[in-house]
Amino acid sequence: MRPPEFKLNNPPEDLISAVKFGPKSNQFMAASSWDGTLRFYDVSSNQMRQKFLQDAPILDCAFMDIVHVVSGSLDNQLRLFDVNTQTDSIVGAHEEPIRCVEHAEYVNGILTGSWDRNVKLWDMREKRCVGTYEQNNGKVYSMSVIDEKIVVATSDRKVLIWDLRKMDSYIMKRESSLKYQTRCIRLFPNKEGYVMSSIEGRVAVEYLDHDPEVQRRKFAFKCHRNREQNIEQIFPVNALSFHNVYQTFATGGSDGIVNIWDGFNKKRLCQFHEYDTSISTLNFSSDGSALAIGCSYLDQLPETPATVPHPAIYIRYPTDQETKQK
Repeated sequence: MRPPEFKLNNPPEDLISAVKFGPKSNQFMAASSWDGTLRFYDVSSNQMRQKFLQDAPILDCAFMDIVHVVSGSLDNQLRLFDVNTQTDSIVGAHEEPIRCVEHAEYVNGILTGSWDRNVKLWDMREKRCVGTYEQNNGKVYSMSVIDEKIVVATSDRKVLIWDLRKMDSYIMKRESSLKYQTRCIRLFPNKEGYVMSSIEGRVAVEYLDHDPEVQRRKFAFKCHRNREQNIEQIFPVNALSFHNVYQTFATGGSDGIVNIWDGFNKKRLCQFHEYDTSISTLNFSSDGSALAIGCSYLDQLPETPATVPHPAIYIRYPTDQETKQK
């Protein structure tokens, strides 16, 4: 019997910027960190199989296929790691740090979003940039891609929706419905809308269709807050990840809590136990059978704790009761 949750061996030494399961896999996983490492794990045997080290903090990573992982870092570089040959190479760069990296399966390319206000598309076979798309509405803070659809959230609280079939311009531009800085944005698996979170303990569920009937379904809600002696503490919601099968989603906050939500019926399905520090990143495997939870102290508390908890990655195998719409 495997345990419902366990801690991965050999976690990163500094803030965990991303945890990502391999395509169609709940066995292989990559993690990127501010310690400059990209780590490749075999989750089923709880082993770190590979560790690549570079000089700059890594801000995001993504699988291209099960043995190739790409990363974007603070030194503006896009790197490709080959797990089999244990080699890495620089593919190209932005003018400023690369904050987001996504595999665009639809065009078999890699998309990068940067603080230089651009999204770039890369042909990985040719190792070259094949398109630069200006977001001109602030730095790219978060990005999500499914098939032909891309959503980009910027530092100016804008959301830009793009279509990979027609990249001469974005197809929609929206103001964030949340008043404060965006932390994370993720498309629904059915591509009908997106969920976004902010630093102010709030999440918005938005729909792309302009039909007033559809727009009536959009809503925002408060979460990752707690009240003690009549003082409300409000925490950033740093991470979002969808369960691709049930279309429910997980949120992770600086309160060390992970919640699972049913966005269609506007209710919380469950709350896991409290982790020992902020949730910095989350990722469901493609079939939803496993959830990777990256915990790292984010320096957001009023005073620094006497001992700062060590970064940790937990793998949880959630039950249907925790993730399926009731």
